[in-house]
Amino acid sequence: MTDQPAPARIPLIATIIVALAVLTMIALGVWQLQRRGEKEQALALAAANPGRSAVAFPMLPPVAPDILFRPSSVHCLRVVGWRIEAGRAADGSTGYRHIAQCSTGAEGPGALVAIGVGQKPDDKPNWTGGQVSGWISEEPDHRALLSRIGGKVTPLRPMLIARQAPAGLKAAAPPSAADVPNNHLAYAVQWFFFAGVAVIIYILALRRRNGPKSS
Repeated sequence: MTDQPAPARIPLIATIIVALAVLTMIALGVWQLQRRGEKEQALALAAANPGRSAVAFPMLPPVAPDILFRPSSVHCLRVVGWRIEAGRAADGSTGYRHIAQCSTGAEGPGALVAIGVGQKPDDKPNWTGGQVSGWISEEPDHRALLSRIGGKVTPLRPMLIARQAPAGLKAAAPPSAADVPNNHLAYAVQWFFFAGVAVIIYILALRRRNGPKSS
């Protein structure tokens, strides 16, 4: 009689772990697709906000879609620091956007104000604070890609884009919904891709485990 090959053995615990991981990744992908629809609705609302009436500047995140890009103003008691980011001026030119970290009182989170755009990153804006008007936006997004894909991120702080710039700087470009990325579809595809790769890797590992042993 010929020897029959041993039946393939599938490790129960490892299979359960992989299955749970794959289901989690698929669920995250579906959630990102849902977030895509929500983001599209929020951007449609924000696109009309620059022409609406002014509202109070929010001091805490997140910035609600109904006030994103709305006109507002804030009183900067004093500038306590500066951030430099690549940016675009209202005339279409590019440069370095100077963002003031403002104190707005004895306590509290303060406020961020994109006061203007310069041509050199080491320009010293001639602005020490005061009342400034503009549009409500959000601080530049430097959150890690993986955390954004998973959705577990700290909300971006509100930032005022100043309507006018001090001497030596150009006024920053007004906010636009076109400048806000809607990457949720790409994030969903990535989660589905990760799930597919995990399944393929596990199948290959099982084949190798149950394959013929070399003598």
